[in-house]
Formats: sequence, C-alpha cells, structure tokens
Amino acid sequence: MEKKNLQFKTNLNCGGCVSKIKSDLDNAVGICEWNVDTANSNKILTIKSDGITEEEVVAIINKKGFKAEAL
Repeated sequence: MEKKNLQFKTNLNCGGCVSKIKSDLDNAVGICEWNVDTANSNKILTIKSDGITEEEVVAIINKKGFKAEAL
C-alpha cells in the first residue's frame, strides 16, 4: 500500500496535550510516524499513513477529548 501524508487541524496546544495522545498514535496500526506542529496557529498534526484512514485518526484524537479536522 502506498504511504501518504495526512494532515489535520487540531486543538493540541502544548506538549502536555501531545503526550496524552502519544501512546494511542504510537500504537495505532497504519501509522508510520507522526508529529504535531504546536507552533502553527492551526496546531497541524501530520501523519505518515501506512493504511490508517482520516476517519480513524479523527476517532483516536476525539476519544482523548481533543478535536481534529482533516485538511
């Protein structure tokens, strides 16, 4: 399967927020790597996908009490 980058606008404002989703994203099947640009005003989450869908990523983020919107 082709690897592709997915990007999301989030409300992950700081390292504490990112740490709350870290283990879920690290252990999610279909994610090669990910990062959050908390310096960007839109708090952009970038995921290198190896099969995970945008909907699955949004569900993971929402489950932790944060918001994510596919760009």
